[in-house]
Amino acid sequence: MKKLLASTILGFSALGATSGVAAADDITACLITKTDTNPFFVKMKEGAEAKAAELGMTLKAFAGKVDGDHETQVQAIETCILDGAKGILITASDTSSIVSAVTQARDAGLLVIALDTPLEPIDAADATFATDNYKAGILIGEWARAQLGDAADSAKIATLDLNVSQPTVDVLRNQGFLDGFGIDLADPKVIGDETDARIVGSDVTDGNEEGGRRAMENLLAKDPTINVVHTINEPAAAGAYEALKAIGREKEVLIVSVDGGCPGVQNVADGVIGATSQQYPLLMAALGVEAIKTWADEGVKPEPTPGKDFFDTGVALVTDAPADGVESISVSEGKDLCWG
Repeated sequence: MKKLLASTILGFSALGATSGVAAADDITACLITKTDTNPFFVKMKEGAEAKAAELGMTLKAFAGKVDGDHETQVQAIETCILDGAKGILITASDTSSIVSAVTQARDAGLLVIALDTPLEPIDAADATFATDNYKAGILIGEWARAQLGDAADSAKIATLDLNVSQPTVDVLRNQGFLDGFGIDLADPKVIGDETDARIVGSDVTDGNEEGGRRAMENLLAKDPTINVVHTINEPAAAGAYEALKAIGREKEVLIVSVDGGCPGVQNVADGVIGATSQQYPLLMAALGVEAIKTWADEGVKPEPTPGKDFFDTGVALVTDAPADGVESISVSEGKDLCWG
C-alpha cells in the first residue's frame, strides 16, 4: 500500500513542476470542508496547510458549522472569489445545490476541485480528487460475505447511512457495499430501494457516534436478529457497537465501515469493527493544493485517473481477518497509514 501511495504521488508530480510564472506568496488557495471537527476533515486541513507552507502559498480554511451546512459553504465560496483566490478545494455538503456557487467561482477564473465528495454532476467542478467510494463499499461488502460463507444467504443486514439528503459519497458506499455482498441493486443512485429480503432497513446517523447508536437501536427494534451492519463511517460504527453491546449482541454482529482514521483502525484491532476501507484525506488535500499552484502558474488543469472521471487517491481494506479473493492490508499496516 505504501508503494501504491508513492506511485500515486509520483504519477501526479507533473502538477508540481511549475514554471514560476506567479510568485508563490501571491497565490491563495481556499479549503472548504463540511465541518472542522470530523477527524477526516481535520487531517485534510493538515495536508493542505503543510503543502501550502511547502510551496509558499497562502491557505484560507472554512468549514460548515455542522455536516449539511450548505449556506456557510456558499458564503465561503463568495469570500474566496472576493479575496482573489486562485482556487478552491471543497467537500460539499449539498452536492447539487452548491453547483451555482461553484459555477460563479469558475467563471471568475478560480480552479475548483471537489475533494472526496463528487459534485452532481461531477463535471460541475474542474476536477475531483477522491477515494473510489464505490470500490470502498465493494471491498467491505465482499469481505463481509466471505466471512459469513453460506450464512450470507440468510443474513439480516442493516445499513447506517449519513442523512436523508443522500450526498454522493453516502450513496456510493452504501450501494458498493450491497453490490459487494451480492445484493441486486435497484437504482444505484438511491439508498433503500432494494427488494432483497435480507435487508432489514436503513437509517441515518449524521456520521457521528450518537447517530450511529440511535440508528442501530431503531433498526434492532425492527429486527433484533440483525447480524451484518454497514456504516457510513467509523464514528457511526462505534455508536452501532454500543447499541449492540447494550443488549449483549456485540460479538454476534459483523460491523464494516469506511474511513481508515486511527480510532477506527484501533476499533478494528479491538474487534469493534470487522474491517474498514481506508482512504487518504491528507493526500487528497496536498495534491489539490499542488494543482492550484500549477493552475496559477501554467493554466493547466489536473487530469483524471485513466478510465475514471476523477483522480483516484486510493483505498485499502484494513482487517486482521483476511478473506480469500479480497485484497486487504493488516491492522498494523493500517495504523502506519491512518489519520486522526
